[in-house]
Amino acid sequence: MQYYKDDWDPSSHKPEKKLKVIIVGAGIAGLTTAIGLKQSGHTPIILEQVKEIAEVGAGIQLAPNNTRILGRFGCLPQLMEKTNLLERNSLRRWKDNDELGTAPLMPGVAELYKAPLGVIHRGDLQVTLLKFAQEQGCDIRTDSKVVKCDDNFEARVQLKDGSWIEGDLVVAADGIKSDLRRQIAAFHKHRDHSTPTGDAAYRILIEKERMEHDPEALELLSQDVGMRWMGPGGHIMAYPIKNNTVYNMVLLHPEHHDVDHEEGESWTRKGSKKEMMEFYKEWNPTVQRLLSYVHADEVMEWTLNSHRPLPAWHENKVVLIGDACHPMLPYVAQGAAQAIEDAGVLQTVLNKSSTDVTLAIQVYEQVRKARGEAVQASASEVRKALHLPDGPQQQERDEKIREAGKGRGTNPDLWADRETQRWLWGTDIMNETLVKWPEWKARVSGTHEAALNAVIYT
Repeated sequence: MQYYKDDWDPSSHKPEKKLKVIIVGAGIAGLTTAIGLKQSGHTPIILEQVKEIAEVGAGIQLAPNNTRILGRFGCLPQLMEKTNLLERNSLRRWKDNDELGTAPLMPGVAELYKAPLGVIHRGDLQVTLLKFAQEQGCDIRTDSKVVKCDDNFEARVQLKDGSWIEGDLVVAADGIKSDLRRQIAAFHKHRDHSTPTGDAAYRILIEKERMEHDPEALELLSQDVGMRWMGPGGHIMAYPIKNNTVYNMVLLHPEHHDVDHEEGESWTRKGSKKEMMEFYKEWNPTVQRLLSYVHADEVMEWTLNSHRPLPAWHENKVVLIGDACHPMLPYVAQGAAQAIEDAGVLQTVLNKSSTDVTLAIQVYEQVRKARGEAVQASASEVRKALHLPDGPQQQERDEKIREAGKGRGTNPDLWADRETQRWLWGTDIMNETLVKWPEWKARVSGTHEAALNAVIYT
């Protein structure tokens, strides 16, 4: 694969003991974890509640910090067949479509970080990972709803039919609605809830056939360029997917006042095309024409909530990964990437400490928690910068974007900022875990040994 250059040798990182790992959820986090563990010789068992895993969702980013890991796991070539490699991201004004700056991406990003950056339909990513996991011999059991884990957080879970499945470790990859997260949070007397950001997002897909009589829209579709329109109270991120046959748009806007937050969470619901067109009615003609091609029954709206950091990502032999522990807002496009970083670190720590699973997942939490939560926090900063009302602050932001494009200063859109890119994309989390293993182990060993002694002498 021409954009992936890495000397990582999976055969040189083998565990002392082969483990039976129960993975709850067959999303991106769960499937990637299973692939990594199977590669190491472990026995992953994925328990997925739905009867059939379907292609759902919209476009998402594959960044170097996760394509690097997917390359090591062996599934990157298959994914690249369905990925659009973005050449640059164009940062623009909402009203007149004026380009404030541009962030160069491929192939420079791949040359710098030894791994590519692209965009893909979430369903294509999940289905490709599923097929690869099946080809590798992973045990994937659908229609297997997990209702709880062991009360003492031993490595066993109960299914909806009342049966129990036991292993050496339970990995909760059951997403933002995670039942196992709630169980761990309750154990730590932590109130598990979310807070509305005040934003919602329309996620829409426009097929090429609908643009046939619009040369400008067809040009957008044919070019591998991300478009970021910034305006008062909202912004739009758009790019082609599915080999330039579908245009993907994510439109951030103020949340409607009639949204019910009684349960502390909000989910995707049917949106109103009329309301969508009303909010963006004064945006530039390109945006309005693109939105006009959307069918009224296809508008989906996703209300956005921020989640308080959890006190712990694991308890005994049950560990959380992906959206179950660090649900990401879309402003820095790192949801899938951070879940895949979790999978990479889990493979690494279980290879290093397969005979002491508790130590391994304590190190996992040390490695991942601070970084995952820092990425979560950065989203709020980006949201504020992108949604400024027209005025002095917006003018200052725009000037900073122009200067950053000339290589001077920080870009307020952190996704386009070089230092932030280096932190997000340049971090080789698996290698860092290996190199700093003695340090990580020493950091957790005092607590770990104290816990063991408490068990022995009780």
